[in-house]
Amino acid sequence: MTFTPTTYDTYDFANRRHIGPSPAEMAEMLKVVGAASLDALIDETVPRTIRQTQPLGWAPMTEHALLAKMREVAAKNRVMTSLIGQGYYGTVTPPAIQRNILENPAWYTAYTPYQPEIAQGRLEALLNYQTMVSDLTGLPVANASLLDEATAAAEAMAMAERVAKSKARAFFVDENCHPQTVGVIRTRALPLGIEIIVGAPKALDPARVFGAIFQYPGTYGHVRDFESEIAALHGAGAVAIMATDLLALCLLKEPGAMGADIAVGSAQRFGVPMGYGGPHAAFMSCRDEMKRAMPGRIVGVSIDSRGGRAYRLSLQTREQHIRREKATSNVCTAQALLAVMASFYAVFHGPVGLRMIAEKVHFNAVQLANALRAAGAKVQPDAFFDTITVEVGVGQAGIMAAARHRGLNLRKIGRDRVGISVDETTDADVIARVLDAFGIADAPEPARQLGFSESLLRKSSYLKHPVFHMNRAESEMMRYMRRLSDRDLALDRAMIPLGSCTMKLNAAAEMMPLTWPEFGSLHPFVPANQAEGYAEMVTDLTAKLCDITGYDAFSMQPNSGAQGEYAGLLTILAWHRAQGQGQRKVCLIPVSAHGTNPASAQMAGMKVVVVKAMPNGDIDVEDFAAKAREAGDTLAACMITYPSTHGVFEETVREVCDITHRYGGQVYIDGANMNALVGLVRPGEIGGDVSHLNLHKTFAIPHGGGGPGMGPIGVRAHLAPYLPGHPETGGQEGPVSAAPYGSASILLISWAYCLMMGGAGLTQATRVAILNANYIAARLRGAYPVLFMGNRGRVAHECILDTRPFGEVGISVDDIAKRLIDNGFHAPTMSWPVSGTLMVEPTESETKAELDRFITALLAIREEIRDVAEGRIEAEQSPLHFAPHTVEDLVADWDRAYSREQGCFPPGAFRVDKYWPPVGRVDNVWGDRNLVCTCPPLESYAAE
Repeated sequence: MTFTPTTYDTYDFANRRHIGPSPAEMAEMLKVVGAASLDALIDETVPRTIRQTQPLGWAPMTEHALLAKMREVAAKNRVMTSLIGQGYYGTVTPPAIQRNILENPAWYTAYTPYQPEIAQGRLEALLNYQTMVSDLTGLPVANASLLDEATAAAEAMAMAERVAKSKARAFFVDENCHPQTVGVIRTRALPLGIEIIVGAPKALDPARVFGAIFQYPGTYGHVRDFESEIAALHGAGAVAIMATDLLALCLLKEPGAMGADIAVGSAQRFGVPMGYGGPHAAFMSCRDEMKRAMPGRIVGVSIDSRGGRAYRLSLQTREQHIRREKATSNVCTAQALLAVMASFYAVFHGPVGLRMIAEKVHFNAVQLANALRAAGAKVQPDAFFDTITVEVGVGQAGIMAAARHRGLNLRKIGRDRVGISVDETTDADVIARVLDAFGIADAPEPARQLGFSESLLRKSSYLKHPVFHMNRAESEMMRYMRRLSDRDLALDRAMIPLGSCTMKLNAAAEMMPLTWPEFGSLHPFVPANQAEGYAEMVTDLTAKLCDITGYDAFSMQPNSGAQGEYAGLLTILAWHRAQGQGQRKVCLIPVSAHGTNPASAQMAGMKVVVVKAMPNGDIDVEDFAAKAREAGDTLAACMITYPSTHGVFEETVREVCDITHRYGGQVYIDGANMNALVGLVRPGEIGGDVSHLNLHKTFAIPHGGGGPGMGPIGVRAHLAPYLPGHPETGGQEGPVSAAPYGSASILLISWAYCLMMGGAGLTQATRVAILNANYIAARLRGAYPVLFMGNRGRVAHECILDTRPFGEVGISVDDIAKRLIDNGFHAPTMSWPVSGTLMVEPTESETKAELDRFITALLAIREEIRDVAEGRIEAEQSPLHFAPHTVEDLVADWDRAYSREQGCFPPGAFRVDKYWPPVGRVDNVWGDRNLVCTCPPLESYAAE
């Protein structure tokens, strides 16, 4: 007998680990779909006229080879002690939080908590975050995070303009704000026609401005009371914003006590590694009367169907998908995972622990300042928390070099000063090395006096809620984190078939390098020769993304998809201005576009003109052409999504691009659906001039319960000079994010994904995503109408199920979504882009078994709808009406018209590993009418 070696390659990451269906399962699925082969299906789905001719060529790596490569690249980064400050600080991530939150797929693979019944754990953690921010800033309403401190400051400026009584068109920026914050504010203000006045607070003229922002503590360390400036602003009908530091506020008088209207900042130093710039959770809090103008998500407290407490996202009618160009912001992805980490840091330490850390940081700074002054150095300011500035004259370069020789990075300020910011990781050895760099050998005396006036000492208490006073034994902390994660449904439990959101596998090997010190401990403003590993990664990832998209250059700065849209539109506008075409402001956007598209265009100062859709969901090309012609020399751009938001490869995409170019506009192709294009179609070759890529969708960065995300933009060569710049790296245009490479550390995930998949693997992933979507559409056709199929009866990587007809018998899309929870599934995208429908995207990572389980669940739900339609049960008595079913429902008295078995264990649900939602259906209306967005007071727990 001749021995035949196996052809199975267990190390083939793309086909054995990332892509769900096996070759045999794909063959079965193709029979159901009615395609002779996967190639034939792709030919029937993707128009040949737009297909790329050159395949993606790089070879794949195995997981173990990838990790070895990452170690090699990490070693090229030089980890030093960075005392640069400027909004980024060394911090200690408690190991319990690192392992149980940051490295735990139950937390990092969760989706945005739009379905609150299956997100109670992360909603509670985010409510803790809001409570922490509200308490420390002294303002009653906080949101559940923003992208970074600089963009939060720009959002606060826009919010101030909306709510201010003053009609002035200027905004004052404290000269002590961080440079990157000033840069991002300037970027945001320019297209909105806002004049920016940068100066010393004492030079502020309140009558000239609608608002002002002060940095507290200042970028060079200054701490002062802004009460008089804030009172003057209020007297002129203007809004006062303070950019502040949560750790400093454990000691310093809080913004609310000074009369501030809005507070913003970063929660990075609450246990989140610097990561060469991110991701980190920014925060915003405000006065109660301003809450409806606040951008971002707000977690609120409501009740469920049994009257018990339940958490949810509140005031969602403010958000971009509903309000479009009238939205308060285009923020879609925030920084939920990092906000959760920061909230657990506060729970872990409690108010006494945070106060201890703040005192340690402050007294180390005082000790350092005293030692330098005793040696004759000129140290500023007189009042400070953690940052001092030392005048060194012509010795600046020598002291900076001496510090680097001792493993320290100081901040270069002007030509004759250095800045030193101490942090939680600063110890006696670090202080000794700093002093040694200044030529001071004497051991410093311990600090005994505050470095600021006692009038600035905080008098109010904070973090009084019981959650911040729990037993901090690690066993208790670990169990609390586990309890919250058990309340949630994330990708580690089940498929999350969200259309347009691409919830695919986030492989462990892709995630591991993030917490290595060589990547996690770098300050974003270190000298370039200390970040050569990051530079190598960014360069190679850029080359691969250019190959994938057909674009010529990329900016990695935008740290969300919506931020990428905004940056891309600013790039287009900058190019038009450079051509002497500054009048071009019209942006054509199809009615089917993502809600962030019109909101981003409005932020960029553009005039949004909506284009009609055809009955089959395609862009109405005649209407498009007419509106382009009407715009004429005012046409700046069009924004289209390809394949369309309706899940179809439109045959007219080149025609739409040609029309736009004919009238002098630029084509923005939204990259949200790139998972249907990689390896098959290059947007830069079909007429696109710029696209953003949602790396947190197509390129495997996990959603983290609503963030982090990255939205780098690719452009054709003519637009490359107009990509976002940054104060730290130069560049012609202004920054859109706080750090030069946005949330740089999570770029590692997408790079690892590209390296392990290889070019052919990425292409196969696209093909299988299309197969999986067509398999679901074929299996469900007949039970549910499938909207918007292509000319040959195929969908792209997602399909829309029309549930509107069931409204005639009293069953809503909400009922179906909540019933899917009983089956153990997250609902597909609900009522978008078409109200009353479900948009399903299975991705390539789901196995046939999981697809079949999902299909079984939907078919069973269809039978329950049929029972209502044919009169066997009233809609109000149906399990659909009572869904989701909790354990409390199971054990309570049962007087329903269906059995416990049917209600709690429907087809598709696991028996042994059944997911039980912790609450019944949440009452959204009650929550908005009775908004509570911090932890309920202790009395409410006693009442329960």
